[in-house]
Amino acid sequence: MFFDGSLDDPHALSVIDPVLREIAGWGAQVRLAEAASADVMASLRTGDDRPRAVVAGGPDGRLFRAVLEPVCPVPFVAWPHRGLPAWAGPLDLVVVVCRDGHGDDEISAVAEARRRGCALLVAAPEGSPMHQAAAGRGTTFLPAGSADPTALAVPVLRALHIMGLGPQVEAEPVADALDDVAERCGPSVPADANPAKELALAIADDVPVVWGGSVLAARAARRVAEALRSASGRPAVSGEADQLAPILEGAPEPDLFADPFEDGGSASSRPALVILDDGADTPAAVAGRARLDAAAESGSVRVQEVRAVEGPDIGRFAALLATGRYAAAYLALGLGRPA
Repeated sequence: MFFDGSLDDPHALSVIDPVLREIAGWGAQVRLAEAASADVMASLRTGDDRPRAVVAGGPDGRLFRAVLEPVCPVPFVAWPHRGLPAWAGPLDLVVVVCRDGHGDDEISAVAEARRRGCALLVAAPEGSPMHQAAAGRGTTFLPAGSADPTALAVPVLRALHIMGLGPQVEAEPVADALDDVAERCGPSVPADANPAKELALAIADDVPVVWGGSVLAARAARRVAEALRSASGRPAVSGEADQLAPILEGAPEPDLFADPFEDGGSASSRPALVILDDGADTPAAVAGRARLDAAAESGSVRVQEVRAVEGPDIGRFAALLATGRYAAAYLALGLGRPA
């Protein structure tokens, strides 16, 4: 049972204060990560010889691919597995982010890159095992000023832009977008004016079906679904429009006379569609949205939209992710679960 009043109760909100403070600090983390790498950025120059390919190792590789693949002048490969692709060699650049500096898979990728003579771009804490593994000629090392994955991604994307391999990315607009989410979704903002609390209320008794139309919004949808699943202890799914539409169309008929106290969790069997809108207007995104809207109408499914349409691509991604993470914290609070 979800307790709506807890979302505007200062005493209840104090229970999740550490989580809310962490999310509110994401903008500051972006600025810290940028400041930590400022000296390295100043020494970078666009090289005359571009790599044959860029390989992004580790769990954040797909995020870099989503931002760079449309504009990168060389092939870009996300490699979330241990080691490196068999073809990677001295003509290639390997990018690895290791937020705590101790990741075995990330260190394995860096060690393999060193052995094969690949150029390296690595972000990790100074003095960490990853720093030691990456040290040497051909390595550009960005000291991690934050453990937040999005904050760490920004200086790496900036470095890739300077190298002529990606779009321009500045830290301040991303940090500003996160600060804006913190202002609009913070605990002192009442539920009727707070996008994250509205989302938590909208999906309190339902199974969230989360969709984003662009590549980055789709990645945010996966992360948000994971957070909602953890917060509620119930299923939460994300995927392509064609995968999600049958779930909406096949939703059971709503029972208008159901008593939540007597019927327990029966209300949670219905899906609720959560749209993460980052302003993408590609034909695929427009068609996907139309498909899901029609499916939701067919199944009498509630639709809740989260919008972040201003600023750079990575800033919109970060804003959608932060809003979803706030919503997950409020959802956990209302359900009486750990945030």
